[in-house]
This record gives sequence, C-alpha cells and structure tokens, in this order.
Amino acid sequence: MMKFLVVDDEKDVEMLFRQKFRKEIKGGEVELEFAFSGQEALDNLRSHTPPDVVYIFSDINMPGMTGLELLERVKSEFPEIKVSMISAYGDSENYERAMSSGAKEFFTKPIDFDSLKNEIQGIIKS
Repeated sequence: MMKFLVVDDEKDVEMLFRQKFRKEIKGGEVELEFAFSGQEALDNLRSHTPPDVVYIFSDINMPGMTGLELLERVKSEFPEIKVSMISAYGDSENYERAMSSGAKEFFTKPIDFDSLKNEIQGIIKS
C-alpha cells in the first residue's frame, strides 16, 4: 500500500483524485490523503515518524506557502519523499524552479490522469 498526499487549496481536487483513482484505492494499491495548504501538508508529514507518505502531488499556486516553497521544505526535511508539482500554467519559470528544487515531475492542469497513473504505477513497481 502506497500513501500519496495531494496538496491543493481547491477542495474539488479531492473529489477528482478520488474518482480517478477509485479502482486503485478499492484494490488497496493506493491510499490518498489530502491537505489544503502547504502548512497542513508539513503538519501531516511531521505527525508520523518516519512519514508514511511516499509521494506528494502539490499545486504550485496556493495562498500562504506556495507549492515551490513546500517542495523545498520537504526536500530538506524529508529527502526520501518524491514530490511532483501541478500548475495551472505550464510556464517555464515555474518548471525550471520546480525541477532544480528536486521535483520528480511537473504536471499542468487540467491534469492528464493517464500520465499521472503511469507515474504512480512506476513507483508502485519500483
């Protein structure tokens, strides 16, 4: 069982992910947790030692702590956790910063759930 944390200030993202991963959740391959801010995500990670989340998908544009700031904090505190960024804008500046800060992948909205699932399947197999 792999636990993923999805971080996005838009609440409807939770419903979308739960719907798209219904089969994987039901089959016990994947467990999804949700945080609606960068701070909430960090609190979640710090509440388990070691953290039980293996992969984070985080939106970049959030009020308060941005996804890029969250990425940098996670990478310094929990280097073993993989982090992919999600952005409504496929702009090269965010992309460059995310990748140089250690992001695994960079997805743009609307999310291509097929490529997201391929990414997750790769992690489950490894």
